[in-house]
Amino acid sequence: MESSRKSENWILIGTILPSSMAFIDFSALNVALPALQEDLQANASGLLWIVNAYSLMLSSLLLVGGSLADRLGRKRVFMYGIGIFAVSSLLCGIAPTTNALIAFRILQGVGAAVMMPGSLSLITALVAPERRGKAIGTWSMFSALTTIIGPVLGGWLAGMGLWRVIFYINLPIAAVSLIVLGLKVAESKEESEGKLDVIGAIMATIGLAGITYGFIEAPEQGFEKWNIAGALGIGVLALIAFVWRESKIEHPMMPLSLFKSRNFSSTNLLTLVLYAALGGFLFFFPLNLIQVQGYSPEIAGFTLLPFAILIGFLSRLSGSLSDKWGPKPLLLIGPLITGIGFYLFSVPELTGGPEAYWSSYFPAIILVGIGMGLTVAPLTTAVMSAAPSQYSGIASGINNTVARAAGVLAIAIMGSVAITNFTSTLSERITVLDLPAEAKQSIVNQSSKLADITVPETLSEQQRNTAELNVKLSFVHTFRILALIAACLAFVGVLLTFYTLRKRSNPQRTE
Repeated sequence: MESSRKSENWILIGTILPSSMAFIDFSALNVALPALQEDLQANASGLLWIVNAYSLMLSSLLLVGGSLADRLGRKRVFMYGIGIFAVSSLLCGIAPTTNALIAFRILQGVGAAVMMPGSLSLITALVAPERRGKAIGTWSMFSALTTIIGPVLGGWLAGMGLWRVIFYINLPIAAVSLIVLGLKVAESKEESEGKLDVIGAIMATIGLAGITYGFIEAPEQGFEKWNIAGALGIGVLALIAFVWRESKIEHPMMPLSLFKSRNFSSTNLLTLVLYAALGGFLFFFPLNLIQVQGYSPEIAGFTLLPFAILIGFLSRLSGSLSDKWGPKPLLLIGPLITGIGFYLFSVPELTGGPEAYWSSYFPAIILVGIGMGLTVAPLTTAVMSAAPSQYSGIASGINNTVARAAGVLAIAIMGSVAITNFTSTLSERITVLDLPAEAKQSIVNQSSKLADITVPETLSEQQRNTAELNVKLSFVHTFRILALIAACLAFVGVLLTFYTLRKRSNPQRTE
């Protein structure tokens, strides 16, 4: 069912506002992580779980959300998700401990999983095909513009000790979204007699949870520990079993027939590598700025402003160009520029603080912003255009699952790399310093906190300065490796596009 032009503006408003809640939460929380870490006394593992508890549930249950949307009504399920997200945001805001915040973030992830597929599936189902790319570009543009608010707001609130307000912002946005959807947007659903694949959802959740747990906890406990090896093994087996099940049952939660479309498969692979690069990198960038480079949370929030502005400015344009030229040219150029930008992030070492921003990180942020601005809308359009319209909710759910799972796994794996490399580099640096043995041991024992290490107060001022400098240099070394990993992932995306993506999507039709 397609709407008239007159209704499409309301569709965009009703889908953009709820999506903005998730984007604001993500970008604002990243900048506020150092303040949150100090307030709740969280270690690096705790920080990873605060981010990944949400992302894990989101990526695990997005397919369920997409399937429910197609079967029960896209608007109806979308609105339920908004309600759950709003309530859980309130609970996150009042969480007294790290563990409580992690628990409420799990619930928030459930709400987001029910909510997110409805956004793009409503646009795909209700907007005319000839205007769909432009509509998705508009959705991407405004989503990016709301993302601009996130780092700035997160940094400002964190600097005032009000990081909890980040969660409260969702409440008025949710209220307005529900009113618009309820009054102005039509329902859309597909008739289906199949039952929801609950067992498949459990398998996917266990699989992602096992792998995520293993990589997050391995740096502290070691891969040889039975619980780490067991979690990774169970995770891999559960995902294999999930794919096998989806190939056998009559009404799969993730129809593997969709992947017969070469464009659907290739664009989801591109989504995987690009969002892994972006999600993993953006977790560590604010930590580098605030804990190492000497930026205040407020200024750190502003550093990402050009990135978000460029995505917002270019998304609508790239969406329109994708309608005219097809997505392939933009999906070659965009990831290439993004990869060069990530490489430039690996160049600066310990800088002179915010005064050095324009010559150190600004050029890299500009290139990543341009690259992603050229990529996001054409990539989303290509994914949705490669699937039959009756599977728009599932297609959106799959693509969102891939994007969020990429972020979950990237943060977990890059977090493992970060903690392992930081611990090794710090141990080498601290060992050769002229410090008391117990002070050396105290510093190394805190390596799981990354750059948020407390140097013993028993040291002289000179010794403290030397130790703190080596902690910062150790983190810079680790951060540069992470930036190179992100660059390599983006360049892999260029190769995937070149060799696998057809110029135009031809979705298979299902009667």
